Amino acid sequence: MNDVQARLSRCFLAAIPGLNRDEIANASVQTVEKWDSVASVTLIALIEEEFGIQIDLEALDRLDSYRTILDYLNALPPRREDSAG
Repeated sequence: MNDVQARLSRCFLAAIPGLNRDEIANASVQTVEKWDSVASVTLIALIEEEFGIQIDLEALDRLDSYRTILDYLNALPPRREDSAG
């Protein structure tokens, strides 16, 4: 598991009560009963905070599984860290 996957997994565990680590990789709106609208909003907020991004509103409809969110995050351009000095 790489860093993006580990960080995303933590977001899923925090946003969806009762989800266990073994279920995360296959989690989707269709397969996780507790993934409701509140969990979706919470998950997106956690991801934005964790990764320091703002998710495109147009992308929200298709971010309905762990895999699609992971693919979205991996497709983002690398962030340039602000350099001090």
